[in-house]
Amino acid sequence: MAIVLTPTEINQFRQELANLAPALIALEMVEACEGDLEDAAISLAIRVGQEPDTSERWLEGVAKRWRHIICQLNLPSNSQPEQVVKMVKALTENTDIPPELVTPVALYVFKAGVNNFCQPLSAKLV
Repeated sequence: MAIVLTPTEINQFRQELANLAPALIALEMVEACEGDLEDAAISLAIRVGQEPDTSERWLEGVAKRWRHIICQLNLPSNSQPEQVVKMVKALTENTDIPPELVTPVALYVFKAGVNNFCQPLSAKLV
């Protein structure tokens, strides 16, 4: 399932993340990839010297590696765009994800739905 941001969504996130230069670079790449988050993340990964092993669901795999950080934020189920800022800051401060990839990871989780994304983790904790 490809996650594609509309031009309106890209602009909205650009406003929310205006103070974070790596986020703006990532959003430029998303825009250049016609909103396709996966394509943008792979392009950014290559740019920072990573070698994505697959073009299918690579971003999902990266996001899942940091699920424990994202889900500790206890974001409400009715995710709002400003919560992406909270995710970006938490990932920047608590992980070694290259700064250019933090925003695509946060946007992936936001668009996939925080509850859906965190559900497997909460099921394991019960």
